[in-house]
Amino acid sequence: MQRLVWIVLGFAAPAAATDYDLYFLGGQSNMEGYGYSSQLPPRLAAGTTGVRIFTGNAVGDDEEPGGAGLWAPLGPGHGVGFATDGRENRLSDRFGPELSFAERLLEIDPTRRIAIVKYARGGSSLARDVSGHFGDWDPDYPTNNQYDFALTAIGLATSASDIDGDGSDDRLTPRGIVWMQGESDAYDDPDAALAYEGNLRRLMTLLRDALGAADLPVVVGKITDSGRDEDGVMMTHIAEVQAAQARYAELDTCAAFVPVTDGFSYPPDDDWHYTSADYLTLGAAFADAVANLERDCGSD
Repeated sequence: MQRLVWIVLGFAAPAAATDYDLYFLGGQSNMEGYGYSSQLPPRLAAGTTGVRIFTGNAVGDDEEPGGAGLWAPLGPGHGVGFATDGRENRLSDRFGPELSFAERLLEIDPTRRIAIVKYARGGSSLARDVSGHFGDWDPDYPTNNQYDFALTAIGLATSASDIDGDGSDDRLTPRGIVWMQGESDAYDDPDAALAYEGNLRRLMTLLRDALGAADLPVVVGKITDSGRDEDGVMMTHIAEVQAAQARYAELDTCAAFVPVTDGFSYPPDDDWHYTSADYLTLGAAFADAVANLERDCGSD
């Protein structure tokens, strides 16, 4: 059964309302983030003024509380290991692309305020039944899965009238979707890789609908895994998924493909995730791509 949730954005707010540009960041582990907070430059380790983040609690399909969260100032700790019950955030020692993404957006336009909704689950796939207990994003999943939890996070985040805690209502305007995912679909199931382009297109359409803008900019990061899992087993469908990502962006005038991950390195004993410096490069590239799309696409 397909579930489509309409999110009402643009709160009835007084004249003094604060306007925030809203971005959804989603995917699997390289959106979740494996950068070490201890390796951040001081400017990012201290947090980013004027930016708020709502990170939805990432759990396996049918687990609870999927998508729960609360608004907080943007800073380190929203990478792998982050958890929340919707009342308190438990920060980790890791970060993802969100830090340099927001920093770069503010470099482009220092006058804006940024709000990020992030929901990412390591190991999750678009196709059903290919990633084991990590979960999938299939909108037709019969109960609750990663797609539902992402909608929960979006719904909870946008229903909060005062996201910065200053006592007055805030107004959120959706500006873009950033997607970093695909390794699980490239692993060892040829059908999952073959279906990736169609699955990605459908999911992005539904997320755009949920955010209330059919032409919302979508930025897709290219997967560039080493091709091996922790046991040295080759993943055989990386090229097919990469090509599917590129085709999706080529055929959608409000989408962009970001291949900056070419040449990224991997930490010792980890063939899946990037170095701390590479996550900063990735986030900035995402910001540049979405800013370019914003000139021609998305809600005004």
